[in-house]
Amino acid sequence: MRDPDSETNEVHNKQQTSAEPHKFFGILQLESNDDVKRLAVQWKTELASASSSMLSTFIAFPLDFAKVRMQSYDTRFLATVKDAYHVEGLRGFWRGVGAPMASVTIVRTISFSLYRRSKHVVDHYMTQMTGQSPLELANKTGQSPTLATITCFSSAGAIAGAAITCVSCPFELIKLNAQLAGKMQREANPSDRPQPISDLRTGAFRTAQQLVRDRGFRGLYCGYRLHLVRDTVGTAIYFGTYETVKQLLSNARGNGSAEPAAVALAGATCGIVSWVMIYPIDVVKTQFQKRQLEMGSSEVARPNIKFFQPGSYRGLGVSVGRSALINMIFFSSFEQIKKRITAGDI
Repeated sequence: MRDPDSETNEVHNKQQTSAEPHKFFGILQLESNDDVKRLAVQWKTELASASSSMLSTFIAFPLDFAKVRMQSYDTRFLATVKDAYHVEGLRGFWRGVGAPMASVTIVRTISFSLYRRSKHVVDHYMTQMTGQSPLELANKTGQSPTLATITCFSSAGAIAGAAITCVSCPFELIKLNAQLAGKMQREANPSDRPQPISDLRTGAFRTAQQLVRDRGFRGLYCGYRLHLVRDTVGTAIYFGTYETVKQLLSNARGNGSAEPAAVALAGATCGIVSWVMIYPIDVVKTQFQKRQLEMGSSEVARPNIKFFQPGSYRGLGVSVGRSALINMIFFSSFEQIKKRITAGDI
C-alpha cells in the first residue's frame, strides 16, 4: 500500500517539474526583452532616423519628382504635374521611390550617427580651446544660442555631410535617372500623340550597370564634386539651423529641450534655409548629371554655378515646400521615437 504523503509529493514534484520549463522560457523572454531594450537605447539615433526617413521620403517623393523635372526642363509646377500625370499616370510620381527610400534611410542613418559623434569631437576641441563646452551651453535652460554653439553644430554637420557623399552620390544618380527617364524617352522618340509609358527600365541595378559600362566605376560618381560641395555646405547649414532654432524655441525660453512644436518648426526652418542657400549648386548638379546620362560615354562640360540669377532657382518653391514638409515629418517622428525608446515604450 502506497503512502498518501508520497503520492502528494509526487504530484507536487510533477507540477513543479512541468512548471519549470515555463518559468525557464519566461526568464529567457524577460532577459531577451531587456537585451532588446538596451540595444534600442544604445542605437536609438539610428533606429529613429531610419524609420523617420522612410516615412518622410515616401510622403514627399512626388514633390521631389516635380523638382527634378522642373530643374531639368524649365517648366512650371502645374505644367510639369499635368504632363507627367497625363503620360505616365499617378504611379509615375513614385517611379524610382524604392532606391531613394533605401538610400535616404541608409544615408540619413549614417549621417545622423556621424553627426552625433562629430559634434562631441568638435565640442571636445572647442572646450579645450575656450574652456567652455558648447554642448553644455546649448542644453542649459534659459541659454540662447551663441557663436560657439552654432559653430559646433555647423562644423559637425559639415563633417557628416562630406563623409556621407561617397555613399549617397551613386544612389542619388540612380534616383535622378528614374525620375527623368519618362521625359528623356519621349525626347528621344517624339510623336504627335504621346503614348502612356508602362515599361521604363529604371531599376537601380540596371542603371548602375549602364553607368559602369559607359564610364567605368567612376560613372557611378558623375557630378561627385558638385555633390560634395552641395552636401558639405548644405548639411552644415541644415544642422546648424535646426539646433539653433530648436534651442531658441525650447531651452532659451525655459521650456523642454524637444517640445513638439519647436521640433516641427525647427525642422521646417532648417529644410528651407539650407535649400535656399545651396539651390543653385543643386540645379547645376542636376543638369550636369542629366547631360551625362544622355551622352553615355561622351565627355560633358560642367556648367558654371550662378547665384542670384532666375535660371539658378528654377523649381525653388517646390523644393522649399518639399523640404519644409519632409523635415517637419522627419524631425517630429525622429524626436518622438527617440523619446519613446529612452522611456522604454518601444
